[in-house]
Amino acid sequence: MRTKYLIVGNSAGGIGAAETIRQVDKEGAVTIISEDPYPAYSRPLISEYLARERTFDGILFRPLDFYEQNSITFLPGKKVTHLELENRTAWLEDNEQIAWDKLLLAVGGKPIFPKMKGSDKRGVFTFTNLDDAKAVDRFLGNARKAVVIGGGLIGISVTEALVKRGVDVTVVEMKERILNTILDRQASLMAEEVLACAGVEIIAGDTVIDINGKGTVEEVVLDNGKAMPCDLVLVTIGVSPRAELALDAELRVNRGIVVDHHMATTHP
Repeated sequence: MRTKYLIVGNSAGGIGAAETIRQVDKEGAVTIISEDPYPAYSRPLISEYLARERTFDGILFRPLDFYEQNSITFLPGKKVTHLELENRTAWLEDNEQIAWDKLLLAVGGKPIFPKMKGSDKRGVFTFTNLDDAKAVDRFLGNARKAVVIGGGLIGISVTEALVKRGVDVTVVEMKERILNTILDRQASLMAEEVLACAGVEIIAGDTVIDINGKGTVEEVVLDNGKAMPCDLVLVTIGVSPRAELALDAELRVNRGIVVDHHMATTHP
């Protein structure tokens, strides 16, 4: 398969780039490839999907016919495993190859998952994409008490969704207050008051070091030794840049993919 523009990633960056390309090039072949099996949807709205306040159609941020209307070849549910930059070829998991003239890596981030004993038990989830929300939704029939590890935007949004689904939630935040990277102290305290009024317990200045249970989550243990019974754990401490493809292709990486002021990588 050959395309003029190959975009790896189907979220905000990839979709915005495709739309802009179409403004200046109406004819050149555009291909978007995504590990996600769904058309473009809003990641922040998956909490409202979990809360059952929105259907799947309600979290789409482009119409279902977006790709057709913009003459874009969309390849969902496929993973790029290797890039041959000199040959301008991408290799997919099924050994399919796509040749490109220009390549955009709009790959986003992946959940940070710290090392914790018992993190492989049933009932432990991350929360960054629609499949995560669907997995948590399927599990809620077995859950009454949840521990959310991380008091950032993702953690607070999933906390809100869980409360609306009738689950008791405790938020464990390693820093001294929730939403500490985006709010000052006074605003954080206001957010904590709202959560407390909704029945949410907040534990700040501690973290989870162990998850116990016989196959399924039964309790978490904090670094201060306190054990907390629960049957659901959400790990929501943030994301890290997905740089695997860039590293494999020997592009310059410094935590994330290094680019210049035009967002160009170190390979022309």
